[in-house]
Amino acid sequence: MDIDHVARLAGALTGVRRRTAEGLADWRYHGRLVARQLDDAHIVIRADFDYRDLILRQHPATFSVPTRYAKHMMVVADLAGGDAGAVEDALEKAWLLQRSAD
Repeated sequence: MDIDHVARLAGALTGVRRRTAEGLADWRYHGRLVARQLDDAHIVIRADFDYRDLILRQHPATFSVPTRYAKHMMVVADLAGGDAGAVEDALEKAWLLQRSAD
């Protein structure tokens, strides 16, 4: 998976819009973060703590939580070495989480 694939997936989610700042993209649902590009091979995805714990256990080679995100509802996905299906599921789950705030 690469950032273009993420862009296509996120762009297909109803109400999600892409923005770019300083050469890095983010995708938001009604202004609320769904995912943000960290570099060419990593994105941070919004995830509630229970779901984050689940995907960390199920896909440790795909997802991680650096110290700076430990207290936030975020998980980092490795696009180059991770499970593309798990990343796709996490993006959809982030979108559903942000939609539930409506």
